[in-house]
Amino acid sequence: MPLKMRTLAPVAVFAIASAVAVPAAPAAPLDAVTRTAARTAANPAFNFAAPDVVATGLSVPWGLAFLPDGSALVSERNSARILQLRPGSAPTEVARLSGVQPTGEAGLLGIAVSPTYAQDGYVYAYYTSASDNRIVRFKLAASPQQEVIFSGIPKNTFHDGGRIHFGPDGFLYAGTGDAGTKPNAQNRNTPAGKILRMQPNGSPAPGNPNPNSVVYTLGHRNVQGLAWGGGHMYASEFGQNTWDEANHITIGGNYGWPQVEGPGGGPNYIAPIATWSTSEASPSGAAVAGDTLYVAALGGRRLWLVPLDGKGGSSGRPTAVLQGTYGRIRTVSVGPDGYLWVMTSNRDGRGTPSATDDRIVRFPQVKP
Repeated sequence: MPLKMRTLAPVAVFAIASAVAVPAAPAAPLDAVTRTAARTAANPAFNFAAPDVVATGLSVPWGLAFLPDGSALVSERNSARILQLRPGSAPTEVARLSGVQPTGEAGLLGIAVSPTYAQDGYVYAYYTSASDNRIVRFKLAASPQQEVIFSGIPKNTFHDGGRIHFGPDGFLYAGTGDAGTKPNAQNRNTPAGKILRMQPNGSPAPGNPNPNSVVYTLGHRNVQGLAWGGGHMYASEFGQNTWDEANHITIGGNYGWPQVEGPGGGPNYIAPIATWSTSEASPSGAAVAGDTLYVAALGGRRLWLVPLDGKGGSSGRPTAVLQGTYGRIRTVSVGPDGYLWVMTSNRDGRGTPSATDDRIVRFPQVKP
């Protein structure tokens, strides 16, 4: 049976349904009072009325990571470039990877900086090659020598996952997609449709469910956001046509795809802590600041705030900010400067770019 693909149409043609932390009937759009409350309820809160533009004119930026000096590294999906950004300065190309095959949603995707960068100088990247999705590490240079640490992740023009992040435990996590083959997500013998956890050299990390495997969780359709906060791990995930998800990630967890999309499925599957209609989300990057999980929305063209209860769950209904302000939002991250960094994705073939797209904008914390 052909894969049923989601159509990402402009949100104006959909009936708007509010996000829910548990299954519920659609609610009315957020009014101005609710949106104002969302800006002040989070702790810490960010001032979304005071944007600071860090960079403009980027070409399909995807990954974002920070060096120890506070500067940012940004990957561009189609160009295979890695740029270094400092507020107040023009972006500088610091590396260009070889072997990247950008088609559809594939290409140079996530990047991460080694937690021991001061000693080893390693930057990590997840990209689509001619044969697979793979993770490499390298040192910044015009044409760096790339060491493949993990390969063989099934590829497609869609559902390639791509987010990588070092967790608080010092191990490298990677979110993958099912590569358009639904059974991949429940097949423990493939890295597709999983969250992977590995040592910096690509070997399985100690404490994984199977000591001989990098598979950490399964049952995912397309994971594109990984975040930690308060001792808990969270991930954002694309659904198919009904529910997009934010999940609390626990070791060995099964998140249901393709048997379950969104909530439900009984005791064998872990239910999401928040769900959205697909027109409101298409969630990509995620970040935690204090008591709030931030989720970037591509199709929804907004930034979602999920209140956290400190126990791995949600303490209330998600609310939205930046609705329609910057278009498609790909990535969100808390910088070492304390700002919330937001990256657009309007030149990826599915947006309506402005003259200055793609952009990276940061927002300061609200002063106590």
